[in-house]
Amino acid sequence: MTVTPGRIPPLTRNGIDPAAAATIRDAFPRADRFLADEPDAPSLPAILGLLAHHPTLAAGWLTHNGALLDHGVLEPRARELLILAVVRQTGTTYVWNEHVVLGRGAGITDEELARLRQDSRDGWSESDGALLRAVDELVHDFTVTDGTWKALSEHFDERALLEMLFVVGTYACLAMVLNSVGLVPAEERVT
Repeated sequence: MTVTPGRIPPLTRNGIDPAAAATIRDAFPRADRFLADEPDAPSLPAILGLLAHHPTLAAGWLTHNGALLDHGVLEPRARELLILAVVRQTGTTYVWNEHVVLGRGAGITDEELARLRQDSRDGWSESDGALLRAVDELVHDFTVTDGTWKALSEHFDERALLEMLFVVGTYACLAMVLNSVGLVPAEERVT
């Protein structure tokens, strides 16, 4: 399957309407540093430039995603393992590149990243293996089997189990959007 990169190109910082920027900042305070009109502001992530096309949608999405990233009950390592497994299976290079850094920061090793890249399910702990099986089942069958649920229940409480489902669903949805609009990592973008 081939998708032309840039079906909806991200807006630049200067191309974002000030009202849209304010809506995004209110919903996702971490975006403030990227949207600041200052010479030393960091580069605007392409995903923020993309979402700026629809600030109301962006505000809801960023609030939801911010809750998962900043206020979740899952340990960051488990959350990043779920995200990386989803985006690997869905071929979402942009999110893979962003979350490899976060995954390393959360304790995922380079060896584990290599196993994820190869879609290997060998050599994982019981809880990691159950998380990865859940991703496989959710991405392919849209449900977690009883056996995988039982294995997950031995390591995670009900809040964490519910959050796990939302993390996988959130990043599967994001994969559909980013893959369809052709958002690619900066190093792959043609200018």
